[in-house]
Amino acid sequence: MLSLELPGIRAVALLGAHCDDLAIGAGGSLLTLCAQRPGLRVHALVLSGGGTVREDEERAALAEFCAPAQVEVTVLGLPDGRMPAHWADAKDAVTQLRGRLDADLVLAPHREDRHQDHRLLAEIAPTVFRDQLVLGYEILKWDGDLAQPAVYQPLSEKTALRKAELLGKHYPSQHGKDWYTEEAFLALARLRGVQQHTRYAEAFHVEKLALTLGRG
Repeated sequence: MLSLELPGIRAVALLGAHCDDLAIGAGGSLLTLCAQRPGLRVHALVLSGGGTVREDEERAALAEFCAPAQVEVTVLGLPDGRMPAHWADAKDAVTQLRGRLDADLVLAPHREDRHQDHRLLAEIAPTVFRDQLVLGYEILKWDGDLAQPAVYQPLSEKTALRKAELLGKHYPSQHGKDWYTEEAFLALARLRGVQQHTRYAEAFHVEKLALTLGRG
């Protein structure tokens, strides 16, 4: 499979509807990216969970997933499951993040996600970050909405295991969900690895990507 490198990543914007979305969808990629770019600027915006134990979980988790890079985390208090009714607040929050950060890469949910909160954020992201590479991560969940991704980030076995371990460590509030297990997270990573000829991988959706094949 053809690989394209992105050497000029200096700043990353992370967009999540709920605490743990980013870690589930892109935790392995964050571990990989941040370990190799210690001077990376990472700004995370999460739309719900503010002022609850979930915010504490998210801050601790992202600090470890993004180490040694420093990460700025903003967690808002929009209602879980009802974010489309708060479209203006969500759009304003993403726009404010865009004003603070000239990101080279944006990680957000993708449009085919069946959860209404994820889908809302997926629709807002490219309208605000219009000139950035926006990759849509996938979130394993009950809805069974996994689509066919176009972009893959290979993960070493160590990184895949570390991601699953950190998800269990940092989000105890989610342990009651029957699908929230290390086995399930590793299963999806193994499937995506099969699709791109590695043992483990994370996968993303991309709507628009400009190539520089030469000077025209």
